[in-house]
Amino acid sequence: MSTSPAIWRNRLRSNSFMKSIYKMVKSTALVALILTFPSILNAQYIDTKWTVTGYFGELWFAEEEEILGKQQEFFKGWANGVFYSCDYAGQSATYNAYTLKEFLGNKEFELVNQDKAFSKVFAANGLLNENAKIFVHRITCNGEKVVDRKVLYPFITVDGSSKAFYVYEGAIITLTFDE
Repeated sequence: MSTSPAIWRNRLRSNSFMKSIYKMVKSTALVALILTFPSILNAQYIDTKWTVTGYFGELWFAEEEEILGKQQEFFKGWANGVFYSCDYAGQSATYNAYTLKEFLGNKEFELVNQDKAFSKVFAANGLLNENAKIFVHRITCNGEKVVDRKVLYPFITVDGSSKAFYVYEGAIITLTFDE
């Protein structure tokens, strides 16, 4: 069974045409991923040094001077600070994303949100944009032993903001990072 040279040329042309289409689609997908990826990273960013700048509510046992101006830092599997530490001992972090309305109406934060505490804190920090995403992080450290296990929850960040919030005792602690 012989094949003429003209048939082979046509097959090569169509094959190279398909290869060029494949390369074009692959390049377009890569560019789209690169353009999208930074916004994904910035949305729930926590790996930085946060400084406690204030609080709303009551500190039940802690003294104000033990918290204000202190820092909380996260970097990959390491954390150290006023509320939580983990020295590369199995730290992991997850989060849930909410709209502002979903977050303020979430029953999980109802006790903390008595008298609309989060609404007041978000308003005082200029964070009442209905389109912003609220990220509620759960940061855990496995530790060497069971007694070493720790959880920092809820650590709350807002899309496009350098502010974070942490519910501690009877207060909502405000933290800020330098941009």
